[in-house]
Amino acid sequence: MIEVRLLRYFVAVAETEHVGRAAARLHISQSPLSRQIRQLEDTLGVRLFERVRRGIALTGEGRRLLEPARDLLRRVDGFARAAKLDAAAPPRVAIGFVTTALATGVLPAALRTLRAHHPGIQIELRHATSDAQLGFVRAGELDLGLVHSAVQLRGLVATRVVEQAYRLAIARDSPLATRPLKPESLGAAPWVALRSGDRRRERWLDACAASGFTPQIAVEVGDQASALALVGAGVGAALLPESARAAAPRGVVFRAVPWLRLRSEVWAVHRHDAPSLIAEMVRAVRQ
Repeated sequence: MIEVRLLRYFVAVAETEHVGRAAARLHISQSPLSRQIRQLEDTLGVRLFERVRRGIALTGEGRRLLEPARDLLRRVDGFARAAKLDAAAPPRVAIGFVTTALATGVLPAALRTLRAHHPGIQIELRHATSDAQLGFVRAGELDLGLVHSAVQLRGLVATRVVEQAYRLAIARDSPLATRPLKPESLGAAPWVALRSGDRRRERWLDACAASGFTPQIAVEVGDQASALALVGAGVGAALLPESARAAAPRGVVFRAVPWLRLRSEVWAVHRHDAPSLIAEMVRAVRQ
């Protein structure tokens, strides 16, 4: 093995054509430099220099090896610069989230924590379903997923950061806004349902069935804002997490349904080898 240090000595002596001047450039003594050059020659099995009247000169083998040595040193120096730049660069994290992570304040709190402890951090955000996020986390495309459900983890780390009740969202002028809530009255009402691809729809229907009614779905929408707008227009009732109340338009009321066993959860999911700042963030936002 040839040490990079010896190649630097070789190039310095070749460019100055003088051991003394090369030693001054390298900030070492002349005698150790001469020994290091002989060591390099012994390792390579060739003579690199020969004595001439004014000092030393490269041999034919020395001239042939000079440019490859320079090229190798340029590569080594470039590698070192890249390593320093990478170490000095701010950390980067990719975070996936469901809408509920925004509505409950989990994602904003996580972002504040990251920026407070890691100034200049670069954050990539991706809105996606829970199922999609789990795939992205496994593939390394996301460092953290904020998801509704922590099933089928297969080796991932999951921490529940939010748990909240579902509420009945209903137009203020609807009879259900003041009437006692019973399964039969909810079964007779039209419903605004949230379209979902990550098993939340199945959980909702199962909870309704267990409570003694089947929702009569009038329309399906893809987000809570649309559901709230249609509820306010009198299209039907909707079951939404408590956090959705903050975005409800005037004319929509939220009522507790204590006999309905359904909870909304947000889980923070990451790989075991996730950056330490991810675990730090999860601890900060856990409620």
